[in-house]
Amino acid sequence: MHILLLCDDEYHPGNIPAAGVEPLKAKGFTFNVISNAADFEAAKLNDYKVVIMSKADHMTQQDLTHWKTDEIQEAFIKYVEGGGGLLVTHSGTVKSKHTKKMDDLVGSTFKFHPNNCPVYVDVVKPHPIVEGFTPFTEVDEHYHLNITATDADIFLASYAASQGDEAKYESEPYFNQPPAIRAAGYTRTQGKGRVCVLTPGHTAEVWANPQFQIALENALRWCAGVV
Repeated sequence: MHILLLCDDEYHPGNIPAAGVEPLKAKGFTFNVISNAADFEAAKLNDYKVVIMSKADHMTQQDLTHWKTDEIQEAFIKYVEGGGGLLVTHSGTVKSKHTKKMDDLVGSTFKFHPNNCPVYVDVVKPHPIVEGFTPFTEVDEHYHLNITATDADIFLASYAASQGDEAKYESEPYFNQPPAIRAAGYTRTQGKGRVCVLTPGHTAEVWANPQFQIALENALRWCAGVV
């Protein structure tokens, strides 16, 4: 199965998700990794069964120019509604003032995260994407989402305890956040296509975690409509 991975933005170097999908090659997946959005061609979206969006609205980590133009967002909507699959991980949920159409397609937007901390991820309901999955804990950015899709089917949740004196950056506004349980994975559909959002994934350790690998593989197959 041929997959497009879009990655690399100001706070999320593309080498992390690029390395994170490497183990999936043994599972029958091939990947075209694009880290510079200037290399992205919307006309070629239909070459892929699924697109992984691990990229905010920045051309690259160094070039913060907006790249999700109206034309590109409309191409993604057409792609999904025509039967394409969209897997959005971590920074793919980060909005900009330009991305309303894409935000509506994804069905949520990133609100904030506290300082990196141990995040516990567990299943909240049966779903093909969590078949064979068991809970895991990794140090990560605990994403808090604003879920706007009325059809969001939440199957995965994340929990982080309050951060106290051990937090790294006491001067930051998100220091000492209270304990929180948040949606960590959900699905929705639009037209003939499928969308899945997984919020973990700031660190290489999360991508390499065997349980996250299970969720990634299952999510790709679900988005492609084969499970």
